[in-house]
Amino acid sequence: MKNLLRPALAGVSLLLAAAQAADRPNIIFILSDDVGYGDLVCYGANQVKTPNLDRLAREGRQFMDAHSPASVCTPTRFAFMTGQYAWRHKGTGIAPGNATLLIPVSTPTVPSVLKQAGYQTGIVGKWHLGLGTTEPDFNQEIKPGPLELGFGYSFIIPATGDRVPCVFIENHRVAGLDPADPIRVSYGKPVGNEPTGLTHPERLIIKADKNHSQAIVNGVSRIGYMTGGTAALWKDQDIADVLTRKAVAFLEKQKAGTPFFLYFTPHDIHEPMVPHPRFRGTSGCGWRGDVIHQLDWSVGEVLNALDRLGFTQNTLVIFTSDNGGAIKNTYDDGTNHLHAKQPPNGTLRGQKGSLYEGGHRVPFLARWPARIPAGSKSEALFAHLDMLPTFASLAGTKVPAGGAPDAVNVTAALTGPAGAKGRDSLVLQNNNQAPLALRAGGWKLLFKPNGTHELYHLAADPREEKDVAASDPERVKAMAAQLAKIRGTP
Repeated sequence: MKNLLRPALAGVSLLLAAAQAADRPNIIFILSDDVGYGDLVCYGANQVKTPNLDRLAREGRQFMDAHSPASVCTPTRFAFMTGQYAWRHKGTGIAPGNATLLIPVSTPTVPSVLKQAGYQTGIVGKWHLGLGTTEPDFNQEIKPGPLELGFGYSFIIPATGDRVPCVFIENHRVAGLDPADPIRVSYGKPVGNEPTGLTHPERLIIKADKNHSQAIVNGVSRIGYMTGGTAALWKDQDIADVLTRKAVAFLEKQKAGTPFFLYFTPHDIHEPMVPHPRFRGTSGCGWRGDVIHQLDWSVGEVLNALDRLGFTQNTLVIFTSDNGGAIKNTYDDGTNHLHAKQPPNGTLRGQKGSLYEGGHRVPFLARWPARIPAGSKSEALFAHLDMLPTFASLAGTKVPAGGAPDAVNVTAALTGPAGAKGRDSLVLQNNNQAPLALRAGGWKLLFKPNGTHELYHLAADPREEKDVAASDPERVKAMAAQLAKIRGTP
């Protein structure tokens, strides 16, 4: 009898496993660059057009109190990948283009946890978390990097568009590199006899400040010096097209029944903003408005691919930003004077790099037709670092012991009733380990080492116009103690 039952039980187990796999969503996390709270029509923009991003809001859930863990890129990306506050770790501020890998390969990450759960994993776009264990040699295999942290496929911008080297890295090597034309990179002194933005400003298509006036690539001066690698250099106006094609190609390789995770990180809104000619002049808000249109197109191509491939119904698509919008740009692209017409952060105070809301309260849209009610809105408080345990839960697995110590599983806020809670409190940073800000309920404390703290009641004052620290010292004291306790907890 036992022998007769074994095949039947095995069949049941296979059916259960198949059913479980069908319940697990594909996940696409689109982490855009420098997109502010006021940059999308669904969040109040009235000068640009964002039909594809608005489609996500219309067909999914729009979050009104979601935050990047930091108001600049590298610490936000570190926190998303690891579920840890970046301010707990030295050297996790804005990374130079020659930084070594900031995340130890033994750390549980979003892609490693999902890969172990049977997901196909890929990253396309900006990385900015360092590469290798020593300063990278861009003419050799470059590792450890994304593949060693759990991605099965990687096509990345190693740092940012305004930093050298201006090349893509596919898996472990620079894409399209001619070995006879090796790359040399320096962040200390010039290499070769290449002109710079300071020595040859007449070669620039857009002028830049002194810090961005070193190597010239495509008529744009950058941070750092480089020479060589001519065949591998990107063309700024084509970056969005290249990244979008790679993202769609990753989706086209996926098979029904095997879940996938795509970390898609467009670069459009980060400086230098150089829109493709087909988008130039389409917004009436300068090149920054034009690249918002370009970004929206890119997201639309991903959504169209999901429709065409039959993945839409069971794919969770999230769109958000790594920090708030930059109001003052370091490149003179004619954008600065247009911010009054199209405020990047809406009515919020502050901008990228700031601890005020405009620095870290960001758009966050989530669509999963199988689970998320269309057209819903949520006031739940959470941040990108909460995605690791949340995605693990959706994938039917758990984060390994000791992983994601600062993260909270916010599956209920993401997929449950629109009124479901997120987290109770949240610590926010700029580029440094201090000062920090603490959100607790409807209150926010800007904690400064010199003691000049600021306190805002966001529930009544979302624009942070009235500092009530002086009139509510007991709350300041209590929140400062709460922050100290969080900081003292590993």
